Amino acid sequence: MKTNILLPTDFSKNAWNAIQYAINLYAKEACTFYLLHSSYFKYAHSRTLITSHFISTLQKQGKEDMEDFMVKLEKESINPNHEFKTILTTEDLKIAIRDAVEEYQINMVVMGTKGANEAPDIFAGSNTVDTIHNVKNCPVLIVPNEHEYVKPKLLAFPTDYNRFYKDKELRPLLNMADLHSSKIKIFHINVEKKLTTIQRNNMKVLDDYLLFHAHNFYWLPKNTEKTKAIEAFIRDLNIDMLVMVNYNHSIIENLLNEPVIKKLAFHPKIPILVVPE
Repeated sequence: MKTNILLPTDFSKNAWNAIQYAINLYAKEACTFYLLHSSYFKYAHSRTLITSHFISTLQKQGKEDMEDFMVKLEKESINPNHEFKTILTTEDLKIAIRDAVEEYQINMVVMGTKGANEAPDIFAGSNTVDTIHNVKNCPVLIVPNEHEYVKPKLLAFPTDYNRFYKDKELRPLLNMADLHSSKIKIFHINVEKKLTTIQRNNMKVLDDYLLFHAHNFYWLPKNTEKTKAIEAFIRDLNIDMLVMVNYNHSIIENLLNEPVIKKLAFHPKIPILVVPE
C-alpha cells in the first residue's frame, strides 16, 4: 500500500529543500507525492488593485514553474515506486492543503518553515502556522530552512504524562521510527517534585505501547524555559527529529498562540513532526 505525501510548494529554495527531505525520508518506500501549488492572490476580488489578466498570468507562471519542478524531481528520485502528481489551485493555501488531505487520503504533509516572503523562524511563517491549525487529521512535518537530510535515527518525544495518548496520536511516531529503525527518546521537564498517580499510569501505558520499539525515558530539570530545555536536549543527544502532539495546552499549541517575540525564542534546527490530537 502506497504512502500519500502532500508537498506544498511555492517553488522557493526552501520548498525544494523540504521536497528533497521527503524523498530521502521515504527513499525505500512506495509513495505517491502530490505537489501542491496555489496561485491564490488575496486581492483577486478587488477591481482597483488587480486585473483578471494578472491573475491568469499568475496561474500560467505557476503551471510553467510546476513543469520545471517535475523535470527536476524525475532526476531526484531513483525509486521506481515513487510516483509524482501535481495539484494546481487558486484556493487560499491553507484551504487547499486541508481539502487535498481529505481528497487524496494524505498520510503526511511535508513543508518548509517559510516561503519566499516569510520570516525564517519555524513558527513565524504564516503558512506553517496556518497549516498546523487547519489540518486536523494528518501529521505535518516541518523542515527547517537549509536543513540537510540526515536519517532520523533518534526521535525526541516530549510529554508531561498528564495525557493518555490515543493510538492515532502515537501511530505517526511509531511509523516514523519504523522507517529507519529509529530510537525514541521520551523526555519530561520536571515541574513537580514527583509524578502523580495519573502521570505514573500514563507513563506505564506509554512504555507498554512502545514495547517493540527501542526507547528511553529522560528527566529534564526545570531550571530554564521549556523551549530552552527542549533545544538543549536536542543538542546534547544529537536528536534528528522532534515529534510533538498538538493538543490544548501542549508545548507546541502554546508556541503557536504566543506573541511573535516569544516564538522567536524557539529555534530548533531539526525537522518537527506535528501530530494533531
